[in-house]
Amino acid sequence: MGKIVSVTSKLRRDRARKLRSRQTEAEARLWEVLRAGRLDGWKWRRQAAVGPFIVDFLCLEAAVAVELDGGAHADQVERDARREAYLRQHGLQVLRFWNSQVADDLDRVAWTILSACRESDPGRRGQRVDRGRRTPGR
Repeated sequence: MGKIVSVTSKLRRDRARKLRSRQTEAEARLWEVLRAGRLDGWKWRRQAAVGPFIVDFLCLEAAVAVELDGGAHADQVERDARREAYLRQHGLQVLRFWNSQVADDLDRVAWTILSACRESDPGRRGQRVDRGRRTPGR
């Protein structure tokens, strides 16, 4: 018998796939820095589901989520605050950058992310963070 997958998790997975295929130029540039352990060996996921949300980039080992914001986010301050509160509740440090910061100073953005990873609890290295998923029987 196959794995039972809820409709919402399947929809979230499909949405994450769509977001990965339609990434912005800023997301593509930052992904080139983060992917395949290129940032000091830290492993990153892009468009990763965390509870009801999909974060742009997620490092489970360091418990760091990176969000890139374009012009639309200027109008979504309240929604972004709720989202950030949820992510912090689940043990994630959230870093936010404007797309223009990635375009204008990618090195500084990468250094800020690397610093956050290095400053994370060293005892966490190799451990997973609670992504808000429900497990059968809970």
